[in-house]
Amino acid sequence: MPKMLVKAQVIDNREIGTQVKELVLYAPEIAAQAIPGQFLHIRVANATYHPLLRRPLSISDVDAEEGTVSTIYRIVGHGTACLATLNNSDIVDTIGPLGNGFKLQGKRPLLVGGGMGLAPLVCLAGALCPRPIEVLMGGRTEEEMFWVDMFTDMCSNLHITTDDGTLGSQGVTLDLLPGLLKTGKYDMIYTCGPHIMMDGVAKLAQEYQIPCQISLEEYMACGVGGCLSCTCAMTDGSRKKVCTDGPVFWAEEVVSC
Repeated sequence: MPKMLVKAQVIDNREIGTQVKELVLYAPEIAAQAIPGQFLHIRVANATYHPLLRRPLSISDVDAEEGTVSTIYRIVGHGTACLATLNNSDIVDTIGPLGNGFKLQGKRPLLVGGGMGLAPLVCLAGALCPRPIEVLMGGRTEEEMFWVDMFTDMCSNLHITTDDGTLGSQGVTLDLLPGLLKTGKYDMIYTCGPHIMMDGVAKLAQEYQIPCQISLEEYMACGVGGCLSCTCAMTDGSRKKVCTDGPVFWAEEVVSC
């Protein structure tokens, strides 16, 4: 799938959680081709070229008819702080869609996400509809679980955990996952989030013999396979680039998530 460098117009850049914003861009060339699991590489610098490197951001929504593509990001450093200052009608230098996305299969999928790893799963859930989708999601507190409203209309069942128990079950997603898998309801698992969570999901998927796709999140410099800063070890002894060979892999391909 070809990638494009476009000047995308900001349609919205609204706050949806504490230090979390949703950026909506008018980029019909990208929206026409993007699939769940792919990402954008956005230039966040101003005329001073600081910071120099682009930021890879997962695609959280695509509307091909409207020509828009969206991403959800947390303000954690100078780069994302620059993104947060964008206003409607500003122009953003954007490369996309990048990477290999999810393969849509299975009649009864389970999506497992934690924290900002839920962003690409929002787009995936929309693409999987009208299949009976269930989502297991985790966060630190109820305040961080603004994701619930995004999934409610697309999913037949939501399973929620928070570290402090302010919403759903107290604990983490891996506390609930074994019980869900024991039901035998699911024939496909998709996951994105903290590496320790995805490692646990991958091991349980293997134990229950359920195919599993994982979306890796790594620091990237170029985003197009040139700098080798985002390589990961594979079970066949090779190393692959998350930006071009991924970010989505089959769980059994990766040594450690």
